[in-house]
Formats: sequence, C-alpha cells, structure tokens
Amino acid sequence: MSTVEIEAERLKRKRQVALGYRIFASLRWGDLGDGHITARDPEHTDCMWLLRYPVGFERATIDDLVLVRADGTTLDGRAINDTAYHIHHPIHAARADVIGVAHTHTPWGTPFCAADRGLEPITQEACQFYERWAYFDDEEVQVLGLAGGERIAEAMGHSQAMLLRSHGLLTTGTSVAETIAAFVTLERVTEAHMKVPDAAPISHESAQIARDDLLAQRSQELAFEFLVQRHVGDPSVVG
Repeated sequence: MSTVEIEAERLKRKRQVALGYRIFASLRWGDLGDGHITARDPEHTDCMWLLRYPVGFERATIDDLVLVRADGTTLDGRAINDTAYHIHHPIHAARADVIGVAHTHTPWGTPFCAADRGLEPITQEACQFYERWAYFDDEEVQVLGLAGGERIAEAMGHSQAMLLRSHGLLTTGTSVAETIAAFVTLERVTEAHMKVPDAAPISHESAQIARDDLLAQRSQELAFEFLVQRHVGDPSVVG
C-alpha cells in the first residue's frame, strides 16, 4: 500500500474501534471499564490500537486511541488496560489474518461461559459460528501476563469466536467491523442458549448451509453499519 492508502486504512480501523466502544457502551457493556477492542496497525503490523485508560466507552474518540507496541509500551506514553495487552497481543501475533479483537463482560455471555457448555446451531444467528468457535478451559480469569494470552491464542486456533471459561466472550475478525458485529451476535447466541437450555439443534448439513450463506453475504460487516446507525447515530462523533 502507498503512504496515502496506509493512512486511510489506519483511520478506518481506528474509527471502527472507537465506534465499537460506543456501541458496547450503548448496550450497557463495559460500565466498569471491563473490556477492550483492538485493531492491528496496517503499517506496523506487530502493533495495535487500543483505547487509553481510563476512558469511558461512551466517550471513545479516535484521539483517545493509543498505539501499543509489541513489548506493551505505547507510542505516546499514555496508559492502557494492561489486561488488553496480555490477551489481545498474543492473538494478533499468532493470527496474521486477524485485524480486530474484542472482549468484554456481558449479561449472557459471561454466565454462559461459566456453565461449561458449548455452542450449538440452535438459531440462525448461531449458525454463523458453527465449527468456528473454541473453548478456553482455564481458571486464569485475571490473565496477569502474556503467558495467559498465549494459551488463549493457542486454544483459539483459527476460530473466530472464543468462550473464555468463567470469564466471557471474545471475537476476532478480518476487519474491526466484522469483529464488533460478531461479538454482538455471539452475545445474542449465548442468550438463546441460556433461555432455552434444552433447545434442539438443527442438522450438521443445514447449519453449514446457513453459515456459508450468511458469511458469503458479508452479514457481519453489514450488521456493523446497522449497529452504528442504531447505537451511535452520526459516526463523526468519534472524530
């Protein structure tokens, strides 16, 4: 990419990160600062953009994002949520295809992850994650260092979604937009599982057909646009 193209892509990713935080805030997630969204930098690919700490999700702007280096230091010295670095950096490092990573604690996802259950294709939305999710069966809910994040990345493999035992949901994507929409969808999927614990899943073949069709339509990236309209309104509010 040319310098102009790199700058345009960097701005796009940063804007989507800031909008993602605003969407989470509108859904009443992250009220305690519990969560993080990151985007890989298009030029310095071992670095990621993250909201400085502490800033409320509802106030996130592009100017509030800081570039986090591979060693955990920030380009301008502003503080970050260290847990975000411990969890997100190893995933970005292990997965060249991953542009965005999102994690926060949610009303349905977190209790579902404490129930020691897996995802089944019990709804249309659940089919998006059919054979595309993993389970992190580990008691290090604090994730105090990179070793914990590396175990998460290893357990995740090439999946898009991760259930962190007794902790919560995590999603990735080939764009930040895809990552955010996947996270919101995954929360809805876990809600359905919790509300209907004995639901009958659809067949393997039907789940594959639904998954492939939904993903071919770029349903996750398109869903992000609807989320911005519904929960943010004017996207220029983030800068």
